[in-house]
Amino acid sequence: MEEYSGNAAHEAHSPTVQRSAIEHEEQFIAHNYHPLPVVVSRGDGAWVTDIEGRRYLDALSAYSALNFGHRHPDLVSAAVAQLGRLTLTSRAFHNDQLGPLGEELCALVGQDMMLPMNTGAEAVETALKLARLWGYRVKGVDDDSAEIIVAAGNFHGRTISVVSFSDDPTARDGFGPFTPGFVTVPYGDAAAIEAAITENTVAVLIEPIQGEAGVLIPPAGYLEDIRRITTANDVLFIADEVQSGLGRTGDTLETTRNGVTPDLVTLGKALGGGILPVSAVAGRKDVMSVVRPGEHGSTFGGNPLSSAVARAVVALLDSGIPQANARWLGAELHKELDALVGHGVVAFRQVGLWAGIDVDPELGTGREVCERLLRHGVLAKDTHGSTIRLAPPLTITDDELDYMCAALSAALTELA
Repeated sequence: MEEYSGNAAHEAHSPTVQRSAIEHEEQFIAHNYHPLPVVVSRGDGAWVTDIEGRRYLDALSAYSALNFGHRHPDLVSAAVAQLGRLTLTSRAFHNDQLGPLGEELCALVGQDMMLPMNTGAEAVETALKLARLWGYRVKGVDDDSAEIIVAAGNFHGRTISVVSFSDDPTARDGFGPFTPGFVTVPYGDAAAIEAAITENTVAVLIEPIQGEAGVLIPPAGYLEDIRRITTANDVLFIADEVQSGLGRTGDTLETTRNGVTPDLVTLGKALGGGILPVSAVAGRKDVMSVVRPGEHGSTFGGNPLSSAVARAVVALLDSGIPQANARWLGAELHKELDALVGHGVVAFRQVGLWAGIDVDPELGTGREVCERLLRHGVLAKDTHGSTIRLAPPLTITDDELDYMCAALSAALTELA
């Protein structure tokens, strides 16, 4: 059992080595991030150790890329075994891991075909390209006229096309001119989607839960309404499950938890098991089949090493254990957070092992709360002012969950 012991262990070491490492990074690495002041050198399960020997509970899981914790033995074994055989061929040739991955992943998420890429942003870009191709070649939309409906507050990545329909000035300002063809409607408003559809609409792209926005959960029936509206209007429903998918919310996909099957689903982050970047678009065969040889690709997409690791991830999820753990401990997390409302917490949104917590702004910013949590041996991340996110590995134990929540309570008490 990991007993909560306050911050003494995290203040007993000299920061000289860590400060030196941070300064070294800042000298040679572009400053496109503002990390917490900790330098991690080792990870094990739900825990990491910094270069001075201090341990922290990882409550971020690399934005859900580490759903199965650090160095899960099944995933490490799959990677090591494949490293001894073959790592890369490019898609110029076949390899013996990609086909089995395609079959196993499609069976897991209830789709017909998949297209492998590397990062979540690449998966989203791929889905956008597939939707436009389908619009022109199947639906009959006039060339260069396709429109895709998106939601306000979205986060789908950092590419030029994706930030073109972001309304976050930090992600968008300074990167124009932008890619046209996107129509923004309020998140959670299915009627607004229906009203925005025109003869040129080819797809609706939605996060089933908006993670970067602070784990925003839409109204009940929202995803079902999108499915009904898109089907009735011959429009594709694209669900971006890069963060919400692969067990995080207590089911394999958040759309599955809501009884909905999209036409295309984008996957990433946890698909690589925290070992290497792996992403995919999975969808209906008639939509996936619109792309022809040479029209889209990736040198590393579908490589045998990433495919072997992703197959091991699929096997873990096939057991149903990570999803069940997210449901069971998610219920416990809800109780713990509910007890903090009025005691430093204004409100929270939580499903499975994923929570967005609005801290009383009088206590400080979300960044300040995360810095205080760091002193208490827990790693978390802020977003949008006074909101923090918790997304521990799905392999976390009830004792570790208690440790995380006790640290949050202590941090809030100190700030108060």
